[in-house]
Amino acid sequence: MDRTEDYRLIVRKVIEEYAGYKPSHGRIETEAVIDREHDHYEVMHVGWDGVRRVHGCVVHIDIRDGKVWIEYDGTSRPVASELLAAGIPREDIVLGFHPTELRRHAAFAQG
Repeated sequence: MDRTEDYRLIVRKVIEEYAGYKPSHGRIETEAVIDREHDHYEVMHVGWDGVRRVHGCVVHIDIRDGKVWIEYDGTSRPVASELLAAGIPREDIVLGFHPTELRRHAAFAQG
């Protein structure tokens, strides 16, 4: 199996794990959105918290050019840490939610 395929399996597992957590309040569903063809992976919250509509991304990961791009991380348990623990090396993880000029100060890939 090639590296990109390994990353797809790891990212999918991480996304499914995060999607298994249900918010503690409201009638909010957690959905795993997995687009393997285009390598887009997300966790969404959809529902109601009282009278407030909830619809938003909690985690967004893409795989591009052999790198795993964390486009958004709205969790209390950092996605980058989970990807590292699952075997993806730092040099293949891009913190895409940081501006390009700040990425060079992070201990991850520049992208």
